[in-house]
Amino acid sequence: MIYNRTLTNYDQEIEINNIVGKPFSFFQSLKLMGIGSSRFIIESVSTNFTDIVNEVADINYCNIELRPNGVIINVTQQLNLFSWVIPYYQLVVFDSETFSIHAAGGFIKMVKNKNYSNNKSFIKKMYKLKTSYSAKNNLAV
Repeated sequence: MIYNRTLTNYDQEIEINNIVGKPFSFFQSLKLMGIGSSRFIIESVSTNFTDIVNEVADINYCNIELRPNGVIINVTQQLNLFSWVIPYYQLVVFDSETFSIHAAGGFIKMVKNKNYSNNKSFIKKMYKLKTSYSAKNNLAV
């Protein structure tokens, strides 16, 4: 699900919290050593995301936020903030020539450059949380 989170909408925040859980507390985020990635450069997106990326010569960026039951991928388009909410049971990650995240028929491919190298520990943390979520809920990884 894609949400426009430019302006605070409390009903929307409740819906997001129901899908991926409430944000980690301050102490939990300290224990995890951070719950947000630094920014990634977007290389390409699926057709259902073409409206939320800049189609001019601008570079498109995104970052990933961890939640107890999933992740939120935040994409900025000029002054707007769009969030793709993905529960762990739908999350599929491919790490080949590009780093890509797939869920529910959509995908975002990110460039593997210096930003990717800086996020390697974050990506391992995301895999670990997904694995522990799957084990806790008796799901296949």
